[in-house]
Amino acid sequence: MKIVVIGGTGLIGSKLVNKLGEHGHEAVAASPDSGVNTLTGEGLADVLQGADTVVDVSNSPSFEDAAVLNFFTTSTRNQLAAEKEADVGHHVALSVVGTERLAESGYFRAKIAQEKLIKESGVPYSIVHATQFFEFVKSIAQAATDGNTVRLSPALIQPMAAEDVATAVASTAVGNPQNATIEVAGPEQFGLDELIRKGLSFQGDPREVVTDPNARYFNALLQDRELLPGNEATIYNTRFEEWLNQQ
Repeated sequence: MKIVVIGGTGLIGSKLVNKLGEHGHEAVAASPDSGVNTLTGEGLADVLQGADTVVDVSNSPSFEDAAVLNFFTTSTRNQLAAEKEADVGHHVALSVVGTERLAESGYFRAKIAQEKLIKESGVPYSIVHATQFFEFVKSIAQAATDGNTVRLSPALIQPMAAEDVATAVASTAVGNPQNATIEVAGPEQFGLDELIRKGLSFQGDPREVVTDPNARYFNALLQDRELLPGNEATIYNTRFEEWLNQQ
């Protein structure tokens, strides 16, 4: 299969391209560096020639409300229009477990808008909802830091390794369109505060993690279980401590 990976040079995209290539597929990493700009549409028609599937694992460079909404809606509209012209048979998008419950956040409102465009496009699709990645522990901590204190909600989260996310997306990309959303997650639940506390401690980071039920996550106030997947989620095996030891 020819599979075009939008955002193919990023954390998940680069792993995905490698995995697909190892299984004999023609995986094409599409990004501004390769002359493909989904915001302007530049290069889309050319890269999609002969493509069976398009996988969008791109992310907005800015999380400011208007910028992130513009990124996901413009990029997705351009991709879907080009896919129709090229007769692409499957659009796969990576999104986030709990997106539909977090509309208080500008980032998640943008993801909701992206998913709505995909569902209403007429292009056969699969949306993969993944839980938070272990790789983002440091950036979550940074966003919640004030001085030497990190304030985080104790809401439950079931994070996973980026390697497992890429495996899940690769499996979806080579399968039939689900025309539905599927969920994937790691094997363990943590309080968000507990997860970051463990990660920082392992790395010798001296910051103090303070549990604060009113602390916001991408500007959303979290309820206890909003970030958890449902009972039908596919669970991957990599544990947080195992991942930390590999770093």
